[in-house]
Amino acid sequence: MTGNPNIEAMEDRIERLGFALIQHGPLSDRVYLMKLEDADKGAEAAEHVLALARARDYGKVFVKAPAAASAAFLELGFEEEARVPGMLCGKRDVCFLARFRKPSRAKSRDAEAVRRVLDIALARTKRRSPPRVPSGYTFQVLGQEHCQEMAVLYGRVFASYPFPIHDPRYLCETMRSHVRYMGAFKDGGLAAVASAELDRKGRNAEMTDFATLPEHRGQGLASILLARLEEEAARLGVLTAYTIARAVSPGMNITFARAGYAFAGTLTRNTNIAGALECMNVWHKPLRQSETRTEGRDAAA
Repeated sequence: MTGNPNIEAMEDRIERLGFALIQHGPLSDRVYLMKLEDADKGAEAAEHVLALARARDYGKVFVKAPAAASAAFLELGFEEEARVPGMLCGKRDVCFLARFRKPSRAKSRDAEAVRRVLDIALARTKRRSPPRVPSGYTFQVLGQEHCQEMAVLYGRVFASYPFPIHDPRYLCETMRSHVRYMGAFKDGGLAAVASAELDRKGRNAEMTDFATLPEHRGQGLASILLARLEEEAARLGVLTAYTIARAVSPGMNITFARAGYAFAGTLTRNTNIAGALECMNVWHKPLRQSETRTEGRDAAA
């Protein structure tokens, strides 16, 4: 397990609802509709997540759904916090929607810091040449044999996290199913990790789970890991990459801005990470410019 009994007691659970994948629990005090596979089921999904939130008294209902389904959520009091154009197969938008059940949850406690970090990141959006690999570091796709070391690294970096990445069993399970993990090594030891969570049907990937040990920071490892993950994702047919990054973290937001990602919106007090509920920024980038993306805003009208 994680080795942290507080984290283990509060870990959120993931459940499948036929046409949808849902995460909920006290750690992030929310219901998260992670995937809606049938846009025609928007109204049914909205009623289900709201009922679950009422039953468990969660503070926020967070939804990631095709734009074609957004009307069903908006009619029930949801608001759009972010939108990624062409996220589904390079053609259809995905909306990030929220309904706040507790007034305090709808207000950022770090609004000034969030604004300042975003301003800094947006000022760094000019594309740069590919990052250089610092001396002594090597990079590779990680395998089952690395899961224990990965879990230890994540446990050192994060006091809390919305998914059980501190558990090597979880890492091995996701590695077998839909996640590519990339690692940076120095002197035979793991220095940094990141992952690409693949949606093969939707041909998109979330670039996530970035963590660097304190003694290896300042080397630009996150930028290199991101570039390597983009190459791997594109090789696997991914058209759109996106991320949900901590809004108060200058380093991660700058990393994505410099890599050519566009800002899509801020998710207010969305995720329990590093020991507290934090706002998150959504960034996105097309990995294959040549693919047609003309139907991206099908539900914007």
